[in-house]
Amino acid sequence: MIRRFDSRLSDMLAQAQVSPDLIDGLLSRLETFVLPFTTSLREPEQQRHTVEYLTGLLSKLEHKTGEGIAYLLDRERQGLQKFLGQVPWEDQPLLTTLARQVGDDLGEADGVIVFDPSAFAKKGTQSVGVARQWCGRLGKVENCQVGIYMAYVSRKEHAIVNTRLYLPEEWTKDRRRCRAAGVPETTAFRTRHELALEMLDEHGALLPHAWVAGDDEMGRPTGFRTALSGRGERYLLAVPSNTLIRDIDAPPPEYSGRGRHPKSPFVRVDRWCVALPDDAWTTLEVRDGEKGPLAVDVVKRRVQARTPTGGTGPEEVLVITRERQADETFKHDYYLSNAGAEVPLKELARVAKAAHRIEECFRRAKGEAGLGDYQVRNWVAWHHHQTLALLAAWFLTQETRRGKNPDPRADVSATAAADRGCDRGAPRRQPSGGTEPPQHALVGTQRVGSVLSPSFS
Repeated sequence: MIRRFDSRLSDMLAQAQVSPDLIDGLLSRLETFVLPFTTSLREPEQQRHTVEYLTGLLSKLEHKTGEGIAYLLDRERQGLQKFLGQVPWEDQPLLTTLARQVGDDLGEADGVIVFDPSAFAKKGTQSVGVARQWCGRLGKVENCQVGIYMAYVSRKEHAIVNTRLYLPEEWTKDRRRCRAAGVPETTAFRTRHELALEMLDEHGALLPHAWVAGDDEMGRPTGFRTALSGRGERYLLAVPSNTLIRDIDAPPPEYSGRGRHPKSPFVRVDRWCVALPDDAWTTLEVRDGEKGPLAVDVVKRRVQARTPTGGTGPEEVLVITRERQADETFKHDYYLSNAGAEVPLKELARVAKAAHRIEECFRRAKGEAGLGDYQVRNWVAWHHHQTLALLAAWFLTQETRRGKNPDPRADVSATAAADRGCDRGAPRRQPSGGTEPPQHALVGTQRVGSVLSPSFS
């Protein structure tokens, strides 16, 4: 294990070295990358602003807001802010193109679609969707906005492909407040799980996959798991430690001779887990984590879960993983799945760990592509910024892959993606109106993350 880790560390250090060849032509690749996405934008000015905004998101600006990006690129602030928050260009066609590219470039038959909510702390009450709700980043209930995100994970890479803003009922019941924030009149209350299902229905077919996964907030409701089964999806969803389950294979209590034969009682899944003998666990080595090869203990069992109404749910497979921590304690994660009994433990462990890759997607999108840097209040601006930030993160992913595989004949890059979005026989063209940002915005580049990194003297 130590030898494998040392080898992996050596590979990682080698990959961290960025050659000048990787940086050459970066702006040209960005402009080519944007082409398939801007075909739905009819106005040359909108196409130009798309490139400008992406350039700002990919820069080393500390706060990647519309105003900051306009200042960086020597552009009029009003024009870029109007493009972001007032011009009603449709963001969904861009996200559809994104999902198609991700499916084409990263797609594998056993890929995993992952859903995860992410919160953005906000002050005040005017920002669309803001309310006191759980903020995972802060670990408490806080004034924040919550987006529901859909990501795709394969052995090749991972990327977020879609998002929806969650509107609490206190918003959808207040039409005046919604109108002030630009929320469409037809927008009704939808749960976070309904938003996830909408995205799955919209883009699931573009992403080759065998699994749907999510955190314990997504896995908690029986109804969401049932809806996935009804769509023919195979899921492995995390559930809270206080989930009540009945072990179908456990010996039932002794029959008293009167009435119905008793069944095994419902117990909290964490308490059921504690009672397991050591030989119930199987140790597996799964895909390298950020700190090297990862060994996990896994157990699975046929169970039924208690529904929110106190009923008994359908038969599911309970999967528990445990990992030894630095202090020699164990960290347990609990999952429910509709997978058949024939699915091996190693596959279940792979999917469980694949679901955590969305956290890496968030780190890149927030840390390098400005996903959470917006200072906007209305519905249109939130979705526009989120869409463009996801495109920027996808560009970074492609550049990272290009750095790992610099052979242009095998390059899976923005150029290849653009070819699929343009007429085969037509020459590539830049969006009219001029797209090239000022050169000072593109000098001083140091690494793939924050690729368009200005340095000011």
